[in-house]
Amino acid sequence: MHGKAALTSKIAVVGAGEVGSAIAYSLILNPIAGDILLIDPKTEVRDAQAQDLSDATYHGNTSTRVRAAEHKEAGQCDIIVMTAGAAQKKGESRTDLIGRNLKILSKAIEDAKPIHEDAILLLVANPVDVLTYFAQKFSGLPKAQVFGSGTFLDSARLRGILAQRSGVAASSIDAYVLGEHGDSQLVAWSHASIGGVPLDQVFTEKEIDKKAIADETKQKAAAISESKGATSYGIGGVAASICKSILFDQRNIRPVSHWQEDLGLCLSMPAVIGREGIVRSIPVNLNDEERKNLEGSANNLKEVIQEAEKDQQ
Repeated sequence: MHGKAALTSKIAVVGAGEVGSAIAYSLILNPIAGDILLIDPKTEVRDAQAQDLSDATYHGNTSTRVRAAEHKEAGQCDIIVMTAGAAQKKGESRTDLIGRNLKILSKAIEDAKPIHEDAILLLVANPVDVLTYFAQKFSGLPKAQVFGSGTFLDSARLRGILAQRSGVAASSIDAYVLGEHGDSQLVAWSHASIGGVPLDQVFTEKEIDKKAIADETKQKAAAISESKGATSYGIGGVAASICKSILFDQRNIRPVSHWQEDLGLCLSMPAVIGREGIVRSIPVNLNDEERKNLEGSANNLKEVIQEAEKDQQ
C-alpha cells in the first residue's frame, strides 16, 4: 500500500493518555493514515484529546482526521495501537501491575472483537514483552500480526548516545538493544558498526565505555520519568514510524518484540516489518556472552509470564 492508498487507512489508538496522544500527534505530523481513532473508557479525556489533536490538523498540511471512537470500531482498523495500561503505584509489585494491565488489555481486545483478519495489533503499553505474549492469545490473530514496540526506542537511544560520544551522525550508526524491554535487555555489541565498519575497529575500549553506554541507555527512560513523570515523545515517534513501515509495506528492519519460536515467548530481535506485520525475523549470530545474556533475559520473562498465567487461571 503506497501514497494515496495509505491515506484511506485507519489507525486506532487505544488509550488517550500522554503516550496515546503523543502517538496520535506524531501520526498527524507525518501523515500516513486518513483517520486516527482515539479510544478510551474515560470519555471526557478521550473527547478533549480528540478535539485538541483535531486542532493540529487544521493548518492545511495534513489530510488526517482525528476523532473519538468506541472499542468496536478499533477492531475494524488497519492498525490497533495499544497504549492503555495502568502506571505502577508506589510499593506495588511488578506482578500486581502486570495483573492490572492484563485485565485492561483483555477487556480492550474483547471489546474490539470481531477484529478484522488483516489488522495489525501493535503493543506499546508496558511490560511490553509480557503484554505482547498475552495479546497474541487474547486476540486470536496470527502471531506475525501482533507485536510490540520492544527495544526499538532503546536502540534509538543507544544510537543517539553513540553518536554523541563518537561525533558521527546517528543515521550512520548500526546498533541494537535486544531481549526484554527492561532490566535484562542487552546491547549486541558484536554487531555494532559505524558506516558499516565494526565499532571495535573504529574505537578502542578507552574511547567507548560499553558498560557505561549500555547502562545509560537502559536508565534513560527512568531518568526522564523521574523529572517529568513519563516519557511520551520518543515512543510517539517510534510507534508512528512502525505504523508507517506497516502501511507503506516498507520492509524496514527494526528491533521489535515478537514471537520467538525457539524461546516460546516474545522479546526483541531484529525483524522485517511490512503490511502483514512481522514479515520475518532476522537471525542474529550473537557471541557467547550475548547469547547467554539473551537466554537470561528470556528466562526472566518466562518467570513473569508463568506467574501471570497462574493468576489468569
